[in-house]
Amino acid sequence: MEALQNKIETIWNDRGLLQNEDSKSAVREVLELLDKGKIRVAEPTSDGWKVNEWIKKAVLMYFPIQEMKTIECGPLEFHDKIPLKKDFKGQGVRVVPHAIARHGAYLEKGVIMMPSYVNIGAWVGSGTMVDTWATVGSCAQIGRNVHLSGGVGIGGVLEPLQATPTIIEDNCFIGSRCIVVEGVIVKKEAVLGAGVVLTKSTHIIDVSGSEPVTHRGVVPERSVVIPGSYPKAFPAGSYNVNCALIIGQRKESTDKKTSLNDALREHSVSV
Repeated sequence: MEALQNKIETIWNDRGLLQNEDSKSAVREVLELLDKGKIRVAEPTSDGWKVNEWIKKAVLMYFPIQEMKTIECGPLEFHDKIPLKKDFKGQGVRVVPHAIARHGAYLEKGVIMMPSYVNIGAWVGSGTMVDTWATVGSCAQIGRNVHLSGGVGIGGVLEPLQATPTIIEDNCFIGSRCIVVEGVIVKKEAVLGAGVVLTKSTHIIDVSGSEPVTHRGVVPERSVVIPGSYPKAFPAGSYNVNCALIIGQRKESTDKKTSLNDALREHSVSV
């Protein structure tokens, strides 16, 4: 793997090498490894998440070496550079028409894709449901036993190379029409109510205590989050700006499913 990484770094620093078949083969090898889940764009460590920049570089270099081709799926036709993922039965993944995953995305055994979309470089863990019209952007990392509800948008991050991809950790519930982008990390077991929008600059305000506590870019573990707003002064006057409100926590002491139901019931969170 170290030799492959060094080769990718060399090609990245001299793009003229992409004309060589050996270089193209190295880039395609990285995409095959991504597709099979043998490597990941980002991986959890004891200190948080580690971004493998060299893998992102390979993904970015994959596009210019691919040719536009017609892809036929029965009566359906596509025209693109990136092939579609195949052999879902062999991988133990349920894929409902018209769900699409691109080559270079990895779906663990037990993933369920309703009519939805998973982009190149993404990683989706076992037991996760990507519900109807949900999208998982390029290189996004979705944990195990996650529910991405209808219409959820998980943003992709390829550049800058050092940027952490958008990450949803294990056992999270992401409510309908939520948007999580720009490398925001939603930590384990968090619950986002319907319509929450999170960017790197979004104020994520914990209002469950006696004083508000503001986070940015990270939703703490087991947080129950709903959409909110706060007043902000502008030259033309004071207006409300969107934010996210942490109104409580899921309980550690209960079963994951029971805890989720309790969180939604106790806090009247729409999903």
